[in-house]
Amino acid sequence: MKDIIILGSTGSIGCQALDIVREYKDDLRVVGLAVLKNIDLLEKQIREFKPLVVCVYDEEKALKLKDKVKDLDVEVLTGMDGLIKLSSYEKGDILLTAIVGMIGIRPTIAGIESGKDIALANKETLVCAGHIIMNLAKEKGVSILPVDSEHSAIFQSLRGNDKSQVNKIILTASGGPFRGYTKEMLKDVKLADALKHPNWSMGKKITVDSSTMVNKGLEVIEARWLFDTDFDNIEVVIQPQSVIHSMVEYDDGAVIAQLGTPDMKLPIQYAFFYPDRKFLKGDRLNFYELKSIDFYKPDMEVFSGIKLAYKAGKTGGTMPTVFNAANEFAVAEFIDEKIKYTDIVEMIEYAMDNHKVIDNPTVDDILETEKAVYELLTRKVR
Repeated sequence: MKDIIILGSTGSIGCQALDIVREYKDDLRVVGLAVLKNIDLLEKQIREFKPLVVCVYDEEKALKLKDKVKDLDVEVLTGMDGLIKLSSYEKGDILLTAIVGMIGIRPTIAGIESGKDIALANKETLVCAGHIIMNLAKEKGVSILPVDSEHSAIFQSLRGNDKSQVNKIILTASGGPFRGYTKEMLKDVKLADALKHPNWSMGKKITVDSSTMVNKGLEVIEARWLFDTDFDNIEVVIQPQSVIHSMVEYDDGAVIAQLGTPDMKLPIQYAFFYPDRKFLKGDRLNFYELKSIDFYKPDMEVFSGIKLAYKAGKTGGTMPTVFNAANEFAVAEFIDEKIKYTDIVEMIEYAMDNHKVIDNPTVDDILETEKAVYELLTRKVR
């Protein structure tokens, strides 16, 4: 029996993770759940899964939840201190970090320090603090198990092979809804257009990130830390069918890939049961129906967010934090329909151009950088 703690239990990844727990209730047990503010769904999850501890980041919502579940034996925490306490909870074996944003950094560190394996779905943690997270995980002897479909695919393709013989990592991307667009065409994109991902069903923020291909840029930086490789050895390939989730090319020219239907439950379940595999309900790849798989080179001039990600990653220090924070700010403004679609990447570039890099930043440096970026961009748009 593995005890699971889920940060972000009411989001897409969190809900799918709980589906897996339902399927394997004799093997997995939920001991902790955390959300930002969705207490209505959290209450239902508490009554079904009976966690011992939960955290609601929003203090006012936490008080309301306490009243709602006063008939149950569950501890309700709140704020960052609550997230850290929950992530350090002694009964947890695996911490699934599925909350969005840099809010996940401190809880992830707390989980590692308490000896938990990390099922990582919060890419900002490695993008901004990869140098801290990976070194700490090595020191504490815990595993970082990627839940992102692309990184899980790479993780699976590396299994059983000598990592020193890897020539390059190939991250696949669907290309999103605007593959083939020109810069001029992107100027007319509206929010409803950006939320129509051709293959995946995800939250608004990550769906917009996928449409700009900034998400793929974040994944490039994440891959550098997860797999201890140079940026020059990470390649992005457009594969519109989202059948090949990513690949690894070895020194002898062999390419090993992980294929499957676009279903996030596979990487979640793989992280929960690693190194074992369990049966997973759902569609299977039908190669007779598939017939062909297409590949394209990404247009880094039109989708310049990828190019900026490589620049941020290679610069290092606090620059990846600037890239990530500027994107978070701009996407939130776009979702609120306060800025144009093309402003997203322009604001990222503006923030990067106006930042003085701090090398080897501490967590405080990272969070201060995030704050500074938000202040800079707020002045720009207001």
